[in-house]
Amino acid sequence: MMIALPLHLLAVIIWLGGMFFAYMVLRPVAAALLDPPSRLALWSQVFGRFFPWVWAAVFILPVTGLWMIFAELGGMKNVGTAIHVMLLLGIIMIALFLHVFFAHYRKLNAALAASDIPAAAQQLNNIRRLVGINVILGLITVVVASAGRFI
Repeated sequence: MMIALPLHLLAVIIWLGGMFFAYMVLRPVAAALLDPPSRLALWSQVFGRFFPWVWAAVFILPVTGLWMIFAELGGMKNVGTAIHVMLLLGIIMIALFLHVFFAHYRKLNAALAASDIPAAAQQLNNIRRLVGINVILGLITVVVASAGRFI
């Protein structure tokens, strides 16, 4: 637990904090200051730097979460509702990220390489929506984790 919990929390902070910053701060500023081709190039570069960190979180979170559940807490039958909810939301968040990465992010980069600005913009809009959903799910997960013993 002394290793798993800090790793788990760091992965959450990096992933959720990065999404929150990108969605709530960077997105509106980029939209206000940059023309569409520059904005699309910016997002492609931002995702290129952020997604390796998300991949690390997507690996670390289930490994450390399941490690704590099974090695420290005695398995799923011994944990409360909050742990079950966190696990479900985590699986949904990971699935949404995988969809963003393998579908929309690749299509965004392909459209940029082909100088197809409308197609790239559509992919960025799809990513924006899914990241927004993941931010909400992540915030809910943090609330569940924080208040879990009271649920």
